[in-house]
Amino acid sequence: MTQAKFLGAAVALALVQHALAANDLLTRAIQGAAAIKWNQPQEPVRIYGETYYVGVAGLSSVLIHTEKGLILLDGDLPQSVPLIEANIRKLGFRVEDVKYILNSHAHFDHAGGIAALARDSGAVVVASPRSAEGLRLGHATADDPQAGYADLAREDPAIFPAVTSAIREVHDGEELRLGATRITAHFTPGHTPGATTWTWQQCVSNQCLHIVYADSLNAIAAPGFHFLADTTHADRTEDFRKSIHTVADLPCDVLISVHPDLADVPEKLASAVRGATPNPFIDPQACRKYAQDAEQLLDARISQERKAAH
Repeated sequence: MTQAKFLGAAVALALVQHALAANDLLTRAIQGAAAIKWNQPQEPVRIYGETYYVGVAGLSSVLIHTEKGLILLDGDLPQSVPLIEANIRKLGFRVEDVKYILNSHAHFDHAGGIAALARDSGAVVVASPRSAEGLRLGHATADDPQAGYADLAREDPAIFPAVTSAIREVHDGEELRLGATRITAHFTPGHTPGATTWTWQQCVSNQCLHIVYADSLNAIAAPGFHFLADTTHADRTEDFRKSIHTVADLPCDVLISVHPDLADVPEKLASAVRGATPNPFIDPQACRKYAQDAEQLLDARISQERKAAH
């Protein structure tokens, strides 16, 4: 084949792939200024050991390489899937080797790409029972503080592609194993009823560090929702505060928050891409600061609710 014919065939293949992607219901883009801002390309980065950042610039997705396959945490937006898969391949791994996809919580910006990623990899999706409920629905559960935003996002009640493949439900404190890697689920409800923080350990030479993939702890809600008790539910503030303290007390040498900007992850990523030393991700105080900031936001939210009630 001549070079001209080869290039022509490559262009034709690219056009076919683009057309297929445009018609893929599982990766159809969720519109909105926030989604566009979040879904910017991000160079994949080694965080520590065999843990890598493979998400987009504004939403975290983390890959763990084990001798028995790969673990992926979160799938970001539906339109993030091509970027996440490209990052996995750029690191030299195969998407088909992802064995588990773990979810932090069932909102469109963290769970939106999971259905497509599970289809492309054949992986088992892993989530808390309440998050699994949202994943199967394709939208936040009715008791989610942000459920009221659903009508604002789309006319279709399925805000993101529902997961129809296998979902393994885990309990609080359960340990998932793949090869020698053990990753633990910590239920941290508040931001959502099924919110889950994940922890694992990675060793380089003789230095073993605790890595925390922290779920959102920010007390935001749709108009009309109260974290304080109202006619529809009991008080949620103590459970939320317990979740914040759970994250603060975790063994934590490296923190990756599901929204990168809440834990200075973009700055750390930029430093890592430049090859900065020492490792910019290592910060034993990061989880405590993350929790402290979250508790201040919760206190402010409760104060506002109490003032409004009076």
